[in-house]
Amino acid sequence: MCGIVGIISKNKEQLAHIDSATQTLAKRGPDHQETTSFKNLAFGHARLSIIDTSVSANQPFTDPSGRYTIIFNGEIYNYQELKSELVKEGFEFSTNSDTEVLLNLFIHYRKKCVDHLNGFFAFAIYDTQENSLFIARDRMGIKPLLYYFDGTDFIFASELKALFKFKINKEIDQVSLFNYLQFNYIPTSNSILEKVKKLLPGHFIFIKSISQLEKIEEEKYYEIPFLEKETIQSSAFNYDKSKEMLRDLLDESVQKRLVSDVPVGTFLSGGVDSSIISILAKQHKPDLNTFSVGYADEPFYDETKYASAVAKKIGSNHHEFKLTNNELFENLDDILDYIDEPFADSSAIAVYLLSKYTKEHVTVALSGDGADEMFSGYNKHMAEYKARHPGIKELLVKSGFPLWKKLPKSRNSSLSNINRQLYKFSLGANLSNKDRYWRWASIINEEKANYLLKEELIFNPQRISDTAFTYKKRKDELLRFIRKEGDLNDVLYTDMNMVLTNDMLRKVDSMSMANSLEVRTPFLDHNVVNFAFNLPRAFKINANMKKKILQDAFKAELPQEIYKRPKHGFEVPLLSWFQNELRAKIENDLLSAELIEEQGIFNPLAVQTLKQELFSNNPEDAQATVWSLIVFNSWWKKYIKE
Repeated sequence: MCGIVGIISKNKEQLAHIDSATQTLAKRGPDHQETTSFKNLAFGHARLSIIDTSVSANQPFTDPSGRYTIIFNGEIYNYQELKSELVKEGFEFSTNSDTEVLLNLFIHYRKKCVDHLNGFFAFAIYDTQENSLFIARDRMGIKPLLYYFDGTDFIFASELKALFKFKINKEIDQVSLFNYLQFNYIPTSNSILEKVKKLLPGHFIFIKSISQLEKIEEEKYYEIPFLEKETIQSSAFNYDKSKEMLRDLLDESVQKRLVSDVPVGTFLSGGVDSSIISILAKQHKPDLNTFSVGYADEPFYDETKYASAVAKKIGSNHHEFKLTNNELFENLDDILDYIDEPFADSSAIAVYLLSKYTKEHVTVALSGDGADEMFSGYNKHMAEYKARHPGIKELLVKSGFPLWKKLPKSRNSSLSNINRQLYKFSLGANLSNKDRYWRWASIINEEKANYLLKEELIFNPQRISDTAFTYKKRKDELLRFIRKEGDLNDVLYTDMNMVLTNDMLRKVDSMSMANSLEVRTPFLDHNVVNFAFNLPRAFKINANMKKKILQDAFKAELPQEIYKRPKHGFEVPLLSWFQNELRAKIENDLLSAELIEEQGIFNPLAVQTLKQELFSNNPEDAQATVWSLIVFNSWWKKYIKE
């Protein structure tokens, strides 16, 4: 796990920024930072030593001939098998690192090297003889890779902050801003800046000659298989066989991800996913350390009792961190400082602190990310199932829309949270499958997002703008797999490509890297993913149960109490925090009338109304939007304001 940055430019002043750009990635790679330069190209690498911690495995890494140089962020879990195959082909090795294996694999297979990899990665390889550059990102998009191209300079990096060290065009992408207000994140392949893109998961870029930059084209080498029609019969025999296969695949995936030359543990929230990963890890690592985080001041949000139950059952060395509201507040500036592109999933705060305390004990942690998206684990999946297969209760909830609309709604108590969910279900039940997915994926709807902007750039009724056309085009692309007669696998597939990559994985990567902690995701082994998306919907969800096959496959090992727990998510108690510890910062700084006027981006009246709603008795989801504005304005002040 590391950070990489590279630039192709004929401008020596641009190339000279490679050192400072590399230093911005020091938290991703605190063990060693190094750069190397060629005629029109420069590489930078910041290393977090995991496999072969010796200095001989530092990067940039060049083969003995001097022809090929690599910078690599990630881990290749099958590197030992690949190394054995390459030795048979006559390759020799001077290190025990997966970096050298990856470089030799490219030398042997060229572009096809990515087809042989099991792992997560973003890497670049320069061939001095061909003067070519090859850049690739892993199948699921676990590791980030952004790039900037203005027709002259091509710059890429693990984080946007590294790109900011070069002279680049910082014009904000208005559609990305609009999407950010809707979702609290920006969907791939776009970024907050017009000239910066994100390399799509399962894609690579090959530049034949760095001397002749004309355009940058991505090529796809992998996509998740999508079952257009159910071809598997839902018989008891096939279901039982599928449970066995799933267990075997997950066990193999966990074993691969326990390979490390530094201490390894697991995140354990007490949910089904992290519990399964911890159960499997404990079978191969008797001295397993597990880690969970809870809230000392907010009992409604605290779920550490479930994690403790799992840890007790499997006999792990469990570490539990209880966060106070004051502690959350004390870490706010550090969290905001590390966010180099607006990203406002508030659970990132908890992930940051969990990573911070976990790093005191281990350098690598396994997580349960990806299971909800593959096996239908979210409340919205059950809501979607019931919207597509309504019974009497669903029809009654749907008809109660006028009542739910009037009742207080928030995430801060059981009753108001139920009202919020009833209102959201009744609102979505009358929409088409595509419109419902978009609405339930959003924090706020299109009208509210539009109202927040100073100029109505997306839905101006007086004109059809290029911005509105671009928004519709991007929206249609993200929703292309949602079908009128879908079986719910279409929703899961869309979640994998939209929510998982851009929200969940982005959150874990950035917040763990802010603490120099590597997080590995066994559920996202491509063999597990391929298997999951060849299972019929009936194996995953029915009217009574989410993640059916996953829960059934490990039922004997899981404590009974975690089957009865409600799905809560990794939420943080924003509302009480905003109304107390952070109120002055909201009123006088990040959402002050003076700053909003200076920016010229947001509608002052809309922001003022939002603040009034936040501090009222019926805040609904105002805190989520307020947090998105806090994050954006903090970012804007640091990177955009001159």
